[in-house]
Amino acid sequence: MTATIAKGLEGVLFTESKLTFINGTEGILTHLGIPIQEWAEKSTFEELSFALLHGKLPTSEELAKFDAELRANREVPAELLRAIASYPKGAHPMQALRTAVSHLGLLDSQAEDTSAEGRYAIGVRMIAQFSTIIAAIARAQDGQDVVAPRADLTHAGNFLYMLKGHEPTPEEARLFDIALILHADHGMNASTFTAIATASTLSDMYSSITSAIGALKGPLHGGANEAVMDMLDEIGTVENAVSYITHKLDNKEKIMGVGHRVYKYFDPRSRVLREYAAFVSEKQGKSHYYQILETIEKEIVERLGGKGIYPNVDFYSGVVYSDLGIKKSYFTPIFGLARISGWVASVIEYTDNNRLLRPDAVYTGAKDQHYVEIAQR
Repeated sequence: MTATIAKGLEGVLFTESKLTFINGTEGILTHLGIPIQEWAEKSTFEELSFALLHGKLPTSEELAKFDAELRANREVPAELLRAIASYPKGAHPMQALRTAVSHLGLLDSQAEDTSAEGRYAIGVRMIAQFSTIIAAIARAQDGQDVVAPRADLTHAGNFLYMLKGHEPTPEEARLFDIALILHADHGMNASTFTAIATASTLSDMYSSITSAIGALKGPLHGGANEAVMDMLDEIGTVENAVSYITHKLDNKEKIMGVGHRVYKYFDPRSRVLREYAAFVSEKQGKSHYYQILETIEKEIVERLGGKGIYPNVDFYSGVVYSDLGIKKSYFTPIFGLARISGWVASVIEYTDNNRLLRPDAVYTGAKDQHYVEIAQR
């Protein structure tokens, strides 16, 4: 049999989805056909999560009920909080998140329910509890007391409250809400595909999400925005930006936050975050961060735009997260905090018409061989 190998599964279609559409050539991203720019401007993370799970925009009554369900499920078992407090200091935050979510499954009597209703119920709880888990990990690693969730705050506002120990301003809560919206789902990325692959075996939701976290941990998927902040600190000043980028390009070195597997034009999410990065950089007296990014973008577009290489969503998100008081090491867990909605929705959508994922590989090894006794080798 002859076959064409699609390295990295590029261009391979394995399922249908009504959730997210991406046109990388034109820089288009939509959820349920609605542009990401409109979601960011007009919606909330709670509403987008409902839309992804149900495949439709909610009525005001449906949204209020869903929001109340999220708020009611923010608490996590005390046993899990004690375990998080015992994790080794300096543990990788994504290792801690992966372990905590797996542990949460052990404590859930419904964990093995793989019915459509069971997956949905567990998924909603996980969307609510991810923020509590991540905030608890961050505070425990810093030697601080864990802050219990508050039911009177929005999903974004409650996370910032649990993380920092004081209530965020409405401006901060809304800014973080927008960041969550922009990262909630992005088609068949590596972590979403991993979650689906696990779910296709009829494994449980906790196993699927734990698998996704493991995929997100890899620097080729999550973590690029942390590397962008490292790059900004390395460059230091606007005056150094062009020579830094020129050196990188001349030596064929990767520039973090630039280029995307799908987008061959501007990532539409980066266009939204660009505006907010400019605002927060000026507000916090670090406008040089934005000026460096702006200089890099100009250089990249001039030199690489013709090859379809542009800044992606990670390019500006680090500046926004830093302004919100989030440490670089927690940028990837924050990615997971947003993407949990997309993971859960995609698992539910795929398993509604499930088929075990079982790809093949072209064998290139030896043939017609026979076992050689060890004394004769």
